[in-house]
Amino acid sequence: MDVERARALLAAERDEVQKLLAETETAGREDRDSEDQQDADIDDPAQSLTQQGIDDAIAESLRNRLAALDRAQQRLADGTYGRSVQSGQPIPDARLEADPAAELTVEEAAAREAADQ
Repeated sequence: MDVERARALLAAERDEVQKLLAETETAGREDRDSEDQQDADIDDPAQSLTQQGIDDAIAESLRNRLAALDRAQQRLADGTYGRSVQSGQPIPDARLEADPAAELTVEEAAAREAADQ
């Protein structure tokens, strides 16, 4: 994949993930603030805790995605972008277009997922 195209894809995704993270963190703060303002005798106190947990999980996932994008940008700077971090095999451009932070070939990712289950 062309270096400039890779940079553009990574930058666009980084911007989107940062925007989503900011929105999620704002929603989490609002959920916590609204819980603090509610009366003590609400019907289901677990409901607000559940939403906070969901917000926290989404934020963590987005932070992990940002870390993956950081690693991809480092590989780009190192000249190893587009190669599997596991085997060194080339990652097809179509995969990088779909997931610019891809670290493994499709086959390696499928094998890792199968092993994790």
